[in-house]
Amino acid sequence: MTGQEKLHQILNRSSEACGFWHGNPHPDHAKTIFDYYGVQDDFELGLKLHDTFRWVYPEENGVWCPPDGRPMFDTLSGAKRESLGQGGVFADCRDPAEVENFEWPDPDCLNFEKTMQELKRTRLAGQAVFSGFWGAFFHVVADFFGMENYFIKMYTDPEVVLAVTRHVVDFYLQANERLFDLAGEMIDVCFFGNDLGSQRSLLISPDAYGRFIHPFVCSLIRQAKRRGYAVAFHSCGAVDAIIPQLIEAGVDFLHPIQAQAAGMDALNLKKKYGDSLVFIGGIDAQGILPFGSVEDVRNEVRRLKGILGTNYIVSPSHESILPNIQPDRLHILSECAFES
Repeated sequence: MTGQEKLHQILNRSSEACGFWHGNPHPDHAKTIFDYYGVQDDFELGLKLHDTFRWVYPEENGVWCPPDGRPMFDTLSGAKRESLGQGGVFADCRDPAEVENFEWPDPDCLNFEKTMQELKRTRLAGQAVFSGFWGAFFHVVADFFGMENYFIKMYTDPEVVLAVTRHVVDFYLQANERLFDLAGEMIDVCFFGNDLGSQRSLLISPDAYGRFIHPFVCSLIRQAKRRGYAVAFHSCGAVDAIIPQLIEAGVDFLHPIQAQAAGMDALNLKKKYGDSLVFIGGIDAQGILPFGSVEDVRNEVRRLKGILGTNYIVSPSHESILPNIQPDRLHILSECAFES
């Protein structure tokens, strides 16, 4: 059975066994992992570990090619980033007209040649494909203001915040349209994400989420659904409070299920949402994967499989495989994922 066939069984709640995704090796850890497994890149690693799907996203494949070399979103007007709270271009903006005059990215500067090569490579290997622009507009908008300032301006200057958000999301929608026109049926799932939670709760209030974030999440979901793609939504942290809205909006897969965040334990999620979502992740990347024994890891995979069932994709509770996770843990995850 191909990974694509397995993914669609899981999506249709008809799978007799779990799926698996090893995650995304952090750039500081990738060479160590690739050398350990004797592979050249993440594509080969996924095949060796029998991943159900591969994540192919344009931002990692040289998609942004402006003639002047400027970043996709020049949030700091060329300044070096020192912190997440650093004031960006619109830190002091009070007038939405100022937002309109900014030099927003031009979709004509996109080049999908490498992305298309990787999509074709993945499809020929039989893996399911997660793709689409990562579309982390929450973070981009935060950078335009400075994070704390962004949250304050939701109350002091909401129209400015909405204007900036519309421009950022409009670019991602235009960029996705170009990608989807080229990729067509080579994509199975549109995968995008915004880290909306802390360890304890949402970073903003549910009301603020409903006004400033959710409508734009919905626009990205509607775009994918019109193309016939399933939707996977990523958010680290404690996001239980907005899961019902995500389900209603059409999210099919939720990733990464940050195991130690409040309300994100598998028992709670299964009890509340049953088969309304396919869960991807949940294997604790804060404690068990970096610090637990091999047997701890095995037991945790078995525990989550017992709770979430066979229509579940075993994966770490963070998409980035950080340097504190030993390479052999990925093999253990894969091995346990496919145990009967």
